[in-house]
Amino acid sequence: MVFEVATQKIDITPAAGYPMAGYGADAPRLAVGTNRPLFARCTIIWNDGTPFALVTVDVLGFRQDTHDQIRSGVVGLGIATERFVLTATHTHNGPVLTTGLDPFIAYDLENLTSVGTYTTWLAATVVTLVAQTKTAPRTSCTLDYVVLDEDFSFNREGLPYAERDVPCLVARAADGTPRAVLFGYGAHPVAAGAQTTFDPDYPGPAIDAVEREWDGCFAQFLTGPAGDQNPVATGSFDDVEGFGGDLGATIVDSIGAPGRELSGPVAAAMRYVALPLDVALTPLNVAEVRADYARRAGNSGIVGYARRHALRMTQLIDATPLTALERTVSLPVQKWTIGGETPLEMLFSGGEVVSGFAVVIRGEYGGSDRVWFLAYSNDVPAYIPSDELLASPTYAGGFDADFPGIAGGSMAVYDHWAHFSRSTPLSDGVEQTYLAALRGLLDTV
Repeated sequence: MVFEVATQKIDITPAAGYPMAGYGADAPRLAVGTNRPLFARCTIIWNDGTPFALVTVDVLGFRQDTHDQIRSGVVGLGIATERFVLTATHTHNGPVLTTGLDPFIAYDLENLTSVGTYTTWLAATVVTLVAQTKTAPRTSCTLDYVVLDEDFSFNREGLPYAERDVPCLVARAADGTPRAVLFGYGAHPVAAGAQTTFDPDYPGPAIDAVEREWDGCFAQFLTGPAGDQNPVATGSFDDVEGFGGDLGATIVDSIGAPGRELSGPVAAAMRYVALPLDVALTPLNVAEVRADYARRAGNSGIVGYARRHALRMTQLIDATPLTALERTVSLPVQKWTIGGETPLEMLFSGGEVVSGFAVVIRGEYGGSDRVWFLAYSNDVPAYIPSDELLASPTYAGGFDADFPGIAGGSMAVYDHWAHFSRSTPLSDGVEQTYLAALRGLLDTV
């Protein structure tokens, strides 16, 4: 089986004065400059002449409309939709987009002129990046895979899962040197905390460490199931350099020699799953929900994004016919299977997926050696919480103690009017629906 690889990157850093994304605030956080530049990176793996394109962008995440715009442009380049993946590093010191977290709810940002211009430019730039990579010189290569270990992530929701996997897919030139390295880790890129300069967080120095080691090597970071995972320390660029340097050293120290060979072929599949919200579309219930939002909107003692979300939800309910209110959240799930004596399944999920789902799927399908579980892929419409997190009010679970029947926490900043439903003996909630979709995708030949 013949493999070739091509790589490119484009600087996407906005100018000083542009609003920054990642932390809810009652006034926009405007950048005063750049600590490290932000990039969109593209790796295309050619399998017997067929391109498989993977793009990673240093932004918080893409919502469906921007993702669809980019995907349509890439398909227009002759790359089949299932062979294209768009991911976000989820840095919390990147640019605000028109879609992502709602700019008004999350950041009290109402003038979106510059944001709209930048978002349009970014979508077109990502398509241009793929086009440039598709026509760039290719290197004949082999592919190999190894899972390394890091330990700076912890479960911020108090659950017993902590991500340790550092999956690495290496494309090697004929002399065995790494030409391209795709690697990941399941920790929120929030080591820096809320800063006023653009920065890709710990993936940045990790990428730099890998690219310094081998002349001409290209590195690309892919965020794992980090919805409930944080670095053990946050708040400074020293933390960024420390964690990123450690991660980079782990990779450099371990991939000089090949891991498990992947001989191909490469296959791809993609589908969407409708995740159920906990809603009852009756006039009485919707009226009660609106009343709860009206009370929350007038409560000056709660966080600003919750008040702004509540205001928007009362407006939404007033303007939307009952039957048109949101009942499900659409989530893309995708996989690439790279064949070999022991194949690798690269599982790309939309959303901010919590780590417990990866624990279940890896346990059922042969562990991390067989399944690389990735999140923040294609669309990021919400956190994807487990039943454990839906058992009581939590930020990741998407509801608060004051009004547990309506959206709160993460579902508020992601502008939904309800939170996800918990699985019961009588109905599948988000956990069972989501796991069934992942299993169905992985079982697809």
